[in-house]
Amino acid sequence: MAQRYGGKYSPDPRPGDGSAPPPRHPFQGQRAARSRGRANLMFVVPLALVPRAFLSDPTGMALTLMALGVLLLAAWLTREGLKAEDVWAVRKVARRPAIPRKMFGSALTGAGLFLAGMTPGAGFLAPAIFAVLGVVLHSAAFGVDPMRDKGIEGADSLQRERVARVIDEAEKHLRTMTDAIARAGDRRLEARVERFQGTVREMFRTVENDPRDLTAARRYLVVYLLGARDATVKFAELYARTRDAGARADYEALLTDLEENFTARTRTLLLDDRADLDIEIEVLRDRLQREGVRTASAIPNSGE
Repeated sequence: MAQRYGGKYSPDPRPGDGSAPPPRHPFQGQRAARSRGRANLMFVVPLALVPRAFLSDPTGMALTLMALGVLLLAAWLTREGLKAEDVWAVRKVARRPAIPRKMFGSALTGAGLFLAGMTPGAGFLAPAIFAVLGVVLHSAAFGVDPMRDKGIEGADSLQRERVARVIDEAEKHLRTMTDAIARAGDRRLEARVERFQGTVREMFRTVENDPRDLTAARRYLVVYLLGARDATVKFAELYARTRDAGARADYEALLTDLEENFTARTRTLLLDDRADLDIEIEVLRDRLQREGVRTASAIPNSGE
């Protein structure tokens, strides 16, 4: 049977070759947005206006090129809105997107179709119909942006708001790392950084599940992650120029050390959560027994 070539030092090593495990996706377990392909298609469809622009009179060419620019801007806003929605959906504690990109994309789609439907000497009815249809169809295809904060309401809203702020800032550090390592032009390094980011995001989810863990995790999410970001930026600049193998080895060792520490801290947080749960269960059982209610664990085995 034919096998794809790969080895320990290949960009995509095969399982079992002694190399590191494959990188985790930044949003592992998240279902991909079905509408992402339609958003990419929005960049292609407006290009049909290009021939029309150069076959029109100056006024028609100006209107058509304006329509093209507006529709491409609408496509970009729609795609960015879908990305922001994906981030909002995967997190348990999140603020709604500050800018409703998909709604702006709907409005700009209508404006672009209005401009595309304009012809010198014609009325406004047909372009207006195109605009309304564009807004309605865009909203039906992509929906609207999340309009509420998630997981921040309730008695501990202040604590969850703090969690949301810290994780928002930490996500910015991770995006900076992604952008920086991409400039190094090395797929294996990009995959290595992605794997580290997956470990960090596991801590995000743990803190979101129990905001009380923020105090114990703050040093990791603020200090250590900021250091990882700065180290990545400096390494990427150096490695892009020199391809220094020693610097690369040092950087990968740093990521390994950080990953192990983040994993250990996350495991500790989970153990603390389990200990808290056990205490709550014991307290509740004691209260029930004091009130004369027998729990299942207190009922003797009938076979004894």
